[in-house]
Amino acid sequence: MATGISQERVAEAEAPEGPQPRSVRVVLLALMIAMLLAMLDNMIVNTAMPTIVGELGGLEHLSWVVTAYTLATAASTPIWGKLGDMYGRKGAFLTSIVIFLAGSALSGMSQDMTQLIGFRAIQGLGAGGLMVGVMAIIGDLIPPRERGKYQGMMAGVMALAMIGGPLVGGAITDHLGWRWTFYINIPLGAVALAMVTAVLHLPKKRSRGRIDYLGTLLLTVGITSIVLVTTWGGQQYAWDSAVIMVLIALGVAAIIGFLFVEKHAAEPIVPLHIFRNRNFSLMSSIGFLTGFVMFGAMLFLPLYQQSVQGASATNSGLLLLPMLLSMMAVSLIAGRVTTSSGKYKIFPIMGGALVVIGLFLLSTMDTTTTRLMSGVYMAVLGAGMGFLMQITMLVAQNSVEMKDMGVASSSTTLFRTLGSSFGVSIMGAIFTNRVGDEMKHRLGAAASSGAGNLASAQLDHASLLKLPAPVREAYQYAVSSGTHGTFLVGSVVAVALFVMALFVKEVPLRGAAPAPDKGPGDAPLAEPAL
Repeated sequence: MATGISQERVAEAEAPEGPQPRSVRVVLLALMIAMLLAMLDNMIVNTAMPTIVGELGGLEHLSWVVTAYTLATAASTPIWGKLGDMYGRKGAFLTSIVIFLAGSALSGMSQDMTQLIGFRAIQGLGAGGLMVGVMAIIGDLIPPRERGKYQGMMAGVMALAMIGGPLVGGAITDHLGWRWTFYINIPLGAVALAMVTAVLHLPKKRSRGRIDYLGTLLLTVGITSIVLVTTWGGQQYAWDSAVIMVLIALGVAAIIGFLFVEKHAAEPIVPLHIFRNRNFSLMSSIGFLTGFVMFGAMLFLPLYQQSVQGASATNSGLLLLPMLLSMMAVSLIAGRVTTSSGKYKIFPIMGGALVVIGLFLLSTMDTTTTRLMSGVYMAVLGAGMGFLMQITMLVAQNSVEMKDMGVASSSTTLFRTLGSSFGVSIMGAIFTNRVGDEMKHRLGAAASSGAGNLASAQLDHASLLKLPAPVREAYQYAVSSGTHGTFLVGSVVAVALFVMALFVKEVPLRGAAPAPDKGPGDAPLAEPAL
């Protein structure tokens, strides 16, 4: 028996018509609002962190405000996907919205840093369900052949979050207070909650299987260990410290145990058979590498623009526009072509090639590179990302049966999340070491201790102007050297992404959702109309 969707089933004759366009647009609007909430939150909160620390104190726990959210999001992602498959997509999605809004409200009411960290974890639990729910519901409602038309919307939401997050966060913090960086989620989330409740109609499910509690526990421990290693390694703890070694051992043991349990579980939290499908495994790996290089680039480009090119913190976000607009435009074009032709293999290949070229071009930037040239380089990278971002999810969902849509969506999302965690950690370590070495080379051994502090300070242009000219110039050269190293490593990693894309198999996209099976106890996955 085939483990994924067979080509015959994929190319099935047309089945009953899907949801009407107007209904789809209304539901998609609600889904995009929910997706925006999950993506925007960290961007807004990061801007408010200095003010939050000033009022609540607890500077030593600052990193946990972000780590708690990231950990909870990553660990809960596969669980939400499986719950949607077993008990119904709509109920799981609404529950995740409510949890996210509750965490937002509680975070806004925090009286100390410990409370804020705990409530951010609650927020993260809900955020994991938001992202998976959006992708899985879209997978239920819109056949893969038609889904490409809506890719531009998703890319647009990402661009809006990345550009608008810091701007909105700064404005809210300055004029309303930091607590409103959390409270602002509530009216937006309430709109999404009301729209989904009123307009989205999916049949309720009743699974006879039991939740795989042991597999869930082992996967959570494994993911938590991985995220903590990539977050703490080289920062709070040395890579060869006892804490990091124990976390690595615990993570490896938990993942091995998880794989053993999943082979024998009646209702596995992540059915391993989906990875036997070549396209799904390739797209999961490509998603991991895409997250690795993209979020590494997003972290260091603003730093380069502020430290070397003299941009303000606000302008450095706007200077990312060439990359984000390019990504959005290419994603929209690729989606339209996919919808009209049903072909998609060329897009991950082109995306991989452009990502390699774009990152290599970015690695050539130095202290003399103009904003125009760096904008061109970013546009090339953005075009590559545009070919990859939504196609990976589209092909992954098309590679599994409808009953596994949730775990397919959550697994792909999880791999991208883990990739971004590894990317930020590894590229961050490379950057810090290069900056430190360059500072010592230019300023002498006496600057060795100060070099490390400057490397992690991420000084803006105004702060740089206050430094003595030799130190300022040394730091700018050091940052340029650091970004050269990170982008060069990113381009090498992207070569692996390009090679994987060559092995993607062109399996026809489903033109419409297949007619539901009428087996005993089975409910149809989606109604013909909303």
